[in-house]
Amino acid sequence: MDIQKISNNAVQQIIDAFTQRLVEGQLRPGDQIPTEVELAERFGVARNTVREAIKILAAMGVLEIRRPVGTFVCSGFTEPMISPLLYGIILGRGDSYDELMDLREIMETGTMLTVIRNATDEEIATLKKPLSALKSACARKRLSVDEVFEKDNAFHEAVMELSHNRIVSQIAGIVRTMTHDMRMESVKLMLNAGKSDELYAAHEKLFRILTERDVNGVYSEIRETYFVPDRSGNVVSLASRD
Repeated sequence: MDIQKISNNAVQQIIDAFTQRLVEGQLRPGDQIPTEVELAERFGVARNTVREAIKILAAMGVLEIRRPVGTFVCSGFTEPMISPLLYGIILGRGDSYDELMDLREIMETGTMLTVIRNATDEEIATLKKPLSALKSACARKRLSVDEVFEKDNAFHEAVMELSHNRIVSQIAGIVRTMTHDMRMESVKLMLNAGKSDELYAAHEKLFRILTERDVNGVYSEIRETYFVPDRSGNVVSLASRD
């Protein structure tokens, strides 16, 4: 690593230097980085400063500390990378309901398209099980909001798994976590309005779109399958809000 000595805000500059070298390809996944002593000398900073930067990069999932062997650049996508993204979105979202709904639509549409591209017919057929569980929950005489919401979630989580793209699946999961309350409220409103059959039918439509690999259907019909409260407190499809 060709590193120039730095001074002010040393920890952040070390992090930035590592980032730049990753972008430029000077550091690659699996590479072992120099020792703390060597880095401190190259950067012209105290060893504790280097250690702090390495700890931060390790917490972010960029570096992996393997004692007593050394410190290495992580290979591929790692779980810790998700946390800064999650908190960054949460802290920056404010109170914008519409922006969250836009984000949800973008992610769920993208996930559906990815499943159509990556999943086999046999894998898509496995969605019959969570779909059937949702149907049973929606057909009960004494409907349970918690049960229907749980089965609804299970169906969508099963869809995410079929994307065969860990990053897509995990980011879609983050968006579902962020929209938990609004989705719960939508289910509650649907059930209270006697629309449990309509709620199930929407998921059946999603299953059909995937089974038929209907890319056009993803764009033309998916907004009809997601329900949100309008300003009057009634539940409507996303398409009805346009």
